[in-house]
Amino acid sequence: MKTVSYCPNSRRARAGQAVDVSLFGPEEARVARSFHQGFAQYAATPLVRLKALADNLGVAEIQVKDESWRFGLNAFKVLGGSYAVARYLAQRLELPMNEVTPDLLCSAGVREKLGDVTLVTATDGNHGRGVAWTAQQLHMKAAVFMPKGSAPIRAENIRKTGAQCTITELNYDDTVRLAMQHAATSGGVLIQDTAWDGYEEVPLWIMQGYTTLALEADEQWRSSGAKPPTHILLQAGVGSFAAAVLGYFASVLGDEAPEAVVVEPHAADCFYRSFEAADGHPHAVTGHMQTIMAGLACGEPSSLCWPILRDRAAGALSCADPVSANGMRILAAPLPGDTPVCSGESGAAPLGALEYVMKNPGMLEVRQALGLNASSRVLLFSTEGDTSPDLYRQIVWHGRYGSEACGV
Repeated sequence: MKTVSYCPNSRRARAGQAVDVSLFGPEEARVARSFHQGFAQYAATPLVRLKALADNLGVAEIQVKDESWRFGLNAFKVLGGSYAVARYLAQRLELPMNEVTPDLLCSAGVREKLGDVTLVTATDGNHGRGVAWTAQQLHMKAAVFMPKGSAPIRAENIRKTGAQCTITELNYDDTVRLAMQHAATSGGVLIQDTAWDGYEEVPLWIMQGYTTLALEADEQWRSSGAKPPTHILLQAGVGSFAAAVLGYFASVLGDEAPEAVVVEPHAADCFYRSFEAADGHPHAVTGHMQTIMAGLACGEPSSLCWPILRDRAAGALSCADPVSANGMRILAAPLPGDTPVCSGESGAAPLGALEYVMKNPGMLEVRQALGLNASSRVLLFSTEGDTSPDLYRQIVWHGRYGSEACGV
């Protein structure tokens, strides 16, 4: 298998015929951000301009949203989990979402009315930590399940919030099913970031929670004085993050929205394979999906996300692990004048893919197909910091998954 493979999306909808994305537009994003601003830990994460890297790669602009600063949790996922919990509680309280704040949900009267609430979820790490943190902030309980091979430090960080956390012997998708069964038998509330037939309301709320970072990035990019981005590379597990961010920018910019490219690991490239099948249906990857990109090791596209990415994404890049590792090193030790970014294995995948595509002579046709050239302005999201510190140091300090494996 190639180090990086590109599959164009031949089922992309024509202008005006794509699925509606207004539920992820700026109006919804402002409601989500207003709730997030109610947490004392809220601050907009930095959008880092990498001018020297852009010059080196032969593009006009690269800006990276650094989510390692989010709420002190080292990843963006808490935006979705916390907002979904708030929407669920607002529904139970029969309150409009724009009246719901963390302080209200912590008030004695509301806690008495709601009674005991246990949040249940499956996670590769960051989503579960976000849900567990939300439970801690709102004085609730949480039960979190993780797939086989999960980093113990990620489980320990979840347990530090007071949540129960179990590493299973199952892959991610089967762990989701286990969490669903646990919630059903225990009376817990399933807060899961993937959707399937009959379970789409909570995943929709999670996706809307992610639009907070899209709104921030949009405002920050405009403030930088740069022309609007022409390309967004979006990492995808089940697709919730990629579809939400793409949905936001498509809603704001319409036909002028950036070209969106999905980035996945070889071991879990379900959107790549779905584009490759070209039949308009999502296709799953099975097995344990071993990859350093733990947050992207998901084999089944979310039913909410597939129509958005099917209709609006330009295509998908399926990447070997060293591509992500190179992205981590590039961000950690930038060219002179650029600001370093601490980016984990899933967070750095888009930058690693961009560097490979722009630098490798064998990628000329891919560059041409995507229109990546000297006038391109690229927006990236580093969705996590060093959430597995030992692995981060092995890669960034000691060169594990080195560049020689990429053939660059």
